[in-house]
Amino acid sequence: MLRRLRIIALLSVLVFVAVGTWFDRVDSTSWRYALRVAVYPIAGDDSETSRRYVQGLRAADFRALEDFFEREAHEYGISLDRPVRVTLAAPLETRPPAIERSAGMLRVAAWSLHMRYWAWRAPDPTGPRPDVRLFVLYHDPARSPSLPHSLGLQKGLFGIVHVFADQRMAGSNDVVIAHELLHTLGATDKYSPDGNLPRHPDGYAEPEREPLHPQRFAELMGGRIPVTQTHAEIPRGLDEVLIGAATATEIGWLGTR
Repeated sequence: MLRRLRIIALLSVLVFVAVGTWFDRVDSTSWRYALRVAVYPIAGDDSETSRRYVQGLRAADFRALEDFFEREAHEYGISLDRPVRVTLAAPLETRPPAIERSAGMLRVAAWSLHMRYWAWRAPDPTGPRPDVRLFVLYHDPARSPSLPHSLGLQKGLFGIVHVFADQRMAGSNDVVIAHELLHTLGATDKYSPDGNLPRHPDGYAEPEREPLHPQRFAELMGGRIPVTQTHAEIPRGLDEVLIGAATATEIGWLGTR
């Protein structure tokens, strides 16, 4: 009897978590109110450059993200003045649990549970409780010319984002942050995993442009600006990025009303 009660209790908890997760996912793409996003800056290495950069961040540094989502949302008829509102949380001293890209299914599952618990324990910033938490790790480019893989998870509504601790790269950092944010809302990658080239048509900002190349903008989930059929460039900022129809549909901006 005791064993049965334990099983029932465990199943009840799992059902409660599953239902709560489902409601969170539905609410996050309803766009009845602004999506509240908390950015938690973290020094991604032990460099003094990274530490100073994180300490020097201000809320205004993320205004470009809000402006971008407002501009793109209005293109799809979303009337909210600020559909995405970004709050800068206090820097975290600890880094999120790491996982190797070659990890097997069981290790990934264990990491996912650990990471969700770690994210849940992160202190809320001042103000309303955030809908999405983005843990942004800033790396010294002198130490890390290339960055670890970033990710955004719809289950749990959080992201782990790796960017550079360099003001000259703030614009491209914003693109990465926006990309991972949309992953938490259900948007999928629209580039080829073997060469990072945007896939036509969904990964192109202007898929019907003639001639097709060069494109003028990057589609956010395509990641890059296709210059030729075999070459694409990283956008320097969100002013060089658009959200395409396929992505807009995935996040509830198009075709769901």
